Amino acid sequence: MPENIAQEVLDFALFLRQREEKSEWQNLMLAQASAFIDWDNDEDEIWNNVSEI
Repeated sequence: MPENIAQEVLDFALFLRQREEKSEWQNLMLAQASAFIDWDNDEDEIWNNVSEI
């Protein structure tokens, strides 16, 4: 395979890996955001005034 074609294939493979990593990161951030929605509620407000031990 010519070197320039091999470089294109490698660049494309790296692009796909970066896209997958970005997608995984976005999924993690979305999961974390939805968890914080449940965390921040009026019932838990009392914990904001607890002093550190």
